[in-house]
Amino acid sequence: MTSGPIGIFDSGYGGLTVFKEIQKLLPQYDYIYLGDNARVPYGTRSFETVYEFTKECVFKLFEQGCNLVILACNTASAKALRSIQQRDLPPGKKVLGVIRPTTEAVDKYTKSNKVGILATQGTVLSDSYKIEINKFHPEIEVFQYACPFWVPLVENNEIQSEGAHYFIQKDIESILSLSENIDTLVLACTHYPLLLPIIEQYVPEGVTILSQGKLVAKSLENYLERHPEVEDACSKGRHMTFYTTDSAEDFEQKATIFFGKTITAEHIKV
Repeated sequence: MTSGPIGIFDSGYGGLTVFKEIQKLLPQYDYIYLGDNARVPYGTRSFETVYEFTKECVFKLFEQGCNLVILACNTASAKALRSIQQRDLPPGKKVLGVIRPTTEAVDKYTKSNKVGILATQGTVLSDSYKIEINKFHPEIEVFQYACPFWVPLVENNEIQSEGAHYFIQKDIESILSLSENIDTLVLACTHYPLLLPIIEQYVPEGVTILSQGKLVAKSLENYLERHPEVEDACSKGRHMTFYTTDSAEDFEQKATIFFGKTITAEHIKV
């Protein structure tokens, strides 16, 4: 099999927060990032629609030479990953998500065995975090809360606004009111790390906040060590390519907020 870049897919910009950590930990590989910005948001769409959109983008990355694709999107991981893995993968191709790496690690952080999940409506309704955490750690009680305003706050660059403080404080108080012993909060959306400085202001001392990027990067490193045949199929030229299904110019402007450095993007049709 010809080696190729590692594909990173997200419905928009949020996956760049995961990609940033992957690229920091594993800089030796080639990467292609694809944001389906023309059809964002995925969080409010049906399972079938998210599955179809995700599958189209994954196969576009396969066309670009990727043998391994990471769904750096919680909604796609929740609503499409399993179906794609079971029904659609061509021989030699692999697709991984962001939910399992997070859920596998949760027990290392909670002492009370009570964990809160802050996510989009779509991820909460899918119950993916609850199911996955209880599969690995049946003793952990999971409390979920949807934060519908957090993604628009980030995408509209309202991070420092009064509105951001209002909604973040309200949502954190709401999830913590579900159980007095929640000691770990998972930011189960790739946009949420950008709100971390504000989130920390409203989370009481003694509560751990888990961001996905580093957990996913570490999990990918372990996966590649355990699967040398997949690792061999990943090209190593330290090259990054960025595609978006919407305006490349718009993508470049916003991507800097998420990725932490200036990038050049190209428009692509799926």
